[in-house]
Amino acid sequence: MTSKLDGKVALVSGSGRGIGRAIALKLASEGARVVVNDLDAAPAEDTVAAIRAAGGEATACVGSVTATDFAERFVGTAVETYQGLDIIVNNAGYTWDTVIQKMTDEQWYAIIDCHLTAPFRILRAAQPVIKGLHKADLEAGRVTTRKVVNISSVAGLFGNAGQTNYAAAKAGIVGMTQTLAKEWGRMNTTVNCVAFGLIQTRLTAATSDNSTANIEGREIKLGVNPGLMAAMEQTIPLGRAGTPEDAAGAVYLFCQPESDYVSGQTLMCTGGLTGI
Repeated sequence: MTSKLDGKVALVSGSGRGIGRAIALKLASEGARVVVNDLDAAPAEDTVAAIRAAGGEATACVGSVTATDFAERFVGTAVETYQGLDIIVNNAGYTWDTVIQKMTDEQWYAIIDCHLTAPFRILRAAQPVIKGLHKADLEAGRVTTRKVVNISSVAGLFGNAGQTNYAAAKAGIVGMTQTLAKEWGRMNTTVNCVAFGLIQTRLTAATSDNSTANIEGREIKLGVNPGLMAAMEQTIPLGRAGTPEDAAGAVYLFCQPESDYVSGQTLMCTGGLTGI
């Protein structure tokens, strides 16, 4: 039995930790060769090592998705290392929350740049490559369906107090998805979106301390008060927060051949929660 993604080449941004790591491992387990990305070298190389240890192929492209030269470097890594590009998952991100009257321009642009501008640049850089690959497929009589999966959030669909920047960016990625589904259909490329609800990561872990993570020189608060986390989980019909593996499974639905005629869609991965 062959794996469903044998021979495919996948880019997964923000895949050194959490959801992105689970996505990279899932795609690799189905045969994809994965370009792993993280801000820091250590988690990126750790994901690469885990994929290789399981018999898969992976390489790292370390750096910030917001860097002006990152998109070309990311796409170029796939082409130079694996001579192809079949799947793009725009996953990298974090939150930096406060109510609008306290939100600085720096907070606004940091989140917009990470969640909306970075995917735009990656997809812009990928377009000539995908166009060329599609032309080669046509000339060779091959039919290849390529995939883009953008990551949104229920905050982008319904809003969420304290997340004007994040909600705006995640709403924007839905519009980008729908637009590129129309533009890229002629290249036999599907473009879809997964909107996550509450998923367990270091950013959302239940914690009562004041732990932070340094993200591009900024100390970003990690975790959610345990009482608030318990209350949030009670609103989820399935009764629990999702795991990174749950999230990866939803992304994989759009990457497998069975979804080759699905494009321009946003799938909510929320455990049944339909609003926040």
